Amino acid sequence: MDWLLQFDTNLFMAINGTHCQTMDVIMLWISGKITWWPFYLILLGFFIWKKGWQTIAILFFIVAVIVLTDQTSVHLFKNLFHRLRPSHDPALEGLVHLVNNKRGGEFGFISSHAANTAGVAVLTSLWIRKNWFSPLMIFWVVLIAYSRVYLGVHYPGDVLAGALWGAGCGWLVYLLFRLMIRNVPPTWWIARPDLNSEYKRV
Repeated sequence: MDWLLQFDTNLFMAINGTHCQTMDVIMLWISGKITWWPFYLILLGFFIWKKGWQTIAILFFIVAVIVLTDQTSVHLFKNLFHRLRPSHDPALEGLVHLVNNKRGGEFGFISSHAANTAGVAVLTSLWIRKNWFSPLMIFWVVLIAYSRVYLGVHYPGDVLAGALWGAGCGWLVYLLFRLMIRNVPPTWWIARPDLNSEYKRV
């Protein structure tokens, strides 16, 4: 375990150490809470176009996976493992590059940002079976995860574990979605003939 933690720290220092003023602005923007709202709205519009009024049920499950990943990342991991963020680690005092002195909360394992985005990415990718969609969502997850390490508020292990946990939660919520589909009348769910074959497969 010691060598793994040391490797994680060394990798963190390598990523966090490659900073410049331009990248500071970009990474802070990428990690922002309101930055991605246009992306979310585009995604919502795409779902409405593809799924119609079924988007209402889809939004319910998206919210469900975000609540699940966000709450479990705190109560099952951060509050249990108590792994300090690099920005709060006394052993790295003065060595971590912080942007606008943003340190985050005290504990960082696992990354809620990575868990939340990975959960949404997996869930939506299981709905939208397009060759371009999954790579787009993976790129989104990796970009946000990288920004968290660059900004000094997470170790690489935090974001990797967060992404894996989030992906598992996304898959679990998708299974619940399939269970719901199988237990509602087809006439209630399938409003468009062109969607009939798709939802028979799930």
